[in-house]
Amino acid sequence: MRIAELQQEFVLDCQYRPFPLHPETPDEGLTLVELFGGRTDVTAAMARMQQVAATLGLPFADRSRTFNSRKAQELGLWVARQGAFAGWLDNVYRAYFVEGVNLGQTAELLKIVARTGLDSHEAAQVLEQQRHAAELDQLWQQALTEGIRAVPTLRCEGRELVGFQDLAACRQLIRG
Repeated sequence: MRIAELQQEFVLDCQYRPFPLHPETPDEGLTLVELFGGRTDVTAAMARMQQVAATLGLPFADRSRTFNSRKAQELGLWVARQGAFAGWLDNVYRAYFVEGVNLGQTAELLKIVARTGLDSHEAAQVLEQQRHAAELDQLWQQALTEGIRAVPTLRCEGRELVGFQDLAACRQLIRG
């Protein structure tokens, strides 16, 4: 999503909230076919995401696997406190959706931290000590309580847009 573009057009107060997206995913990840177990046409879903990414000018590689994002979300809470969240988001997006990086692996996350310009040694301690684990659990529960069931979920004045969407759909949501 190109939030920066929307912020040039509209006055927005954007809040990023973590969400427990398939927290049962094992460390090694799952194929998308395993994850969706025949409930979703994975090929069609990936083609749609490729199309939306192209309209947004975002790189998007063929993906066949998903990974557990809990550690990335915990680290994201720390990164936000360092004032580097925007860069982190860009780097995590590229790692996951372009390079196919397993975000459940600490070593991979530390590479992303370094790319973001933060201290990977300190980040390793944050993960090892699970400094933000309880806060993440609380935020996950809050998201579920608020009825969020998928990512991304965009909300604006009581209206909601769910899933990877183009800018036109986002503009429509904002305008009402």
